[in-house]
Amino acid sequence: MGIWQKEITRLLLLLLATAIFGALTGVFLPILLLLMVGIIVRQVIQINQFEKWISTGGRGKYPKATGIWEEIYYHIYRIKKDEKRRKKKLGKMIDQFRQSTEALPDAAIVLGIDDEIDWANKAARDVFGLQQSDKGQRIPNLIRFPEFIGYLKSGDYKESVILPSPIDNRITLEVRIIPYGAGLRLLLAQDVTQLKKMERMRKDFVANVSHELRTPLTVLKGYLETLQDLDDENSPLLTNSFQQMLGQTERMQHLVDDLLLLARLETQQKKTKCVNVPELLSQICKEGDTLENASRRIELTLETPVHIRGEEQELRSAFTNLLSNALKYSPENSLVKVRWYQDNVSIILAIEDQGEGITKAELPRITERFYRIETKRLKKVNGTGLGLAIVKHVLMRHDAHLNITSELGKGSCFSCRFPICRICM
Repeated sequence: MGIWQKEITRLLLLLLATAIFGALTGVFLPILLLLMVGIIVRQVIQINQFEKWISTGGRGKYPKATGIWEEIYYHIYRIKKDEKRRKKKLGKMIDQFRQSTEALPDAAIVLGIDDEIDWANKAARDVFGLQQSDKGQRIPNLIRFPEFIGYLKSGDYKESVILPSPIDNRITLEVRIIPYGAGLRLLLAQDVTQLKKMERMRKDFVANVSHELRTPLTVLKGYLETLQDLDDENSPLLTNSFQQMLGQTERMQHLVDDLLLLARLETQQKKTKCVNVPELLSQICKEGDTLENASRRIELTLETPVHIRGEEQELRSAFTNLLSNALKYSPENSLVKVRWYQDNVSIILAIEDQGEGITKAELPRITERFYRIETKRLKKVNGTGLGLAIVKHVLMRHDAHLNITSELGKGSCFSCRFPICRICM
């Protein structure tokens, strides 16, 4: 029998005894009233004991009680005991988490809604110079680099930002912010000093070697052209050899020129001005029409007269590479459409061809250096494999990005999307 059934049975028996006694003595109502007052007084005393015990947080042994109150005390005691056990287990988990995050080689900082520091691990304190007392401080007050503050305010955390360490400018940090929860963010910083050093060494090596190769290639090309002029064409083997050597020399020159251009894009400071893109595109399309078998293949549509702020020679190089690729990798009698237009968020240059197309597997890689799609073609297409890498770097320097859509056998569309903030008058 349950505790409530026992309590109700006891109360009914008490009422029955009161009724019998009242019937025998003729004083039923006074006895019933006295009984009810006694029950109420008893419950008030139990409630008072319960309130005193619960006000102390339910610490210690619960007060002595009988009946239903003893059962209530017991259940609350069990709940408190289970809660204490869970709290202890959770505390151990938190301690283990803190120990593991303290051991992380990368800096980690938890930021609150107002950019205040909620927590930071040892690596973060070391590379950012934070103190334990900095908890609650706003991170922009402690890391004052303009690029970091702009990155923090932007709310666009898809990319990372490169910063020097506030306590040692010889240390280079790659900082990334990851949003989570309700307005909370996790700031992660990785030491990329050696990686950036190796990258600079690679760039310097490529630039120096490319620069040193220009002179011998120019000399070699000059002698080959001289020998070709002296060739009386009596020896087909010799004539063919001169043509092949001259062709390979020119290819090497184009390769060196593209490498030097990439090196300049990666190292030189931007010198921007207002560029008349419609006029620039008209010039590039006219130059494209003068190419062999390219007459009347280019259809230029200028839907907007807007100019953008940028570096004209870099933009010329990028646009020329895209147009040249569209002409080279599409049939000689097909049309290449060049369109300059604007939507609500971007100014767009779209170059569309009716060529062989690109597979989905190769789309992510075609902007890599020296990457070329190997397919069987009726004619060999010359190139250095650096054209789209140059386009990518030029667009990055202009806060723009390249979108590529393609379908095998139907052609491709390369779209350069410039932000509207680049518009100038």
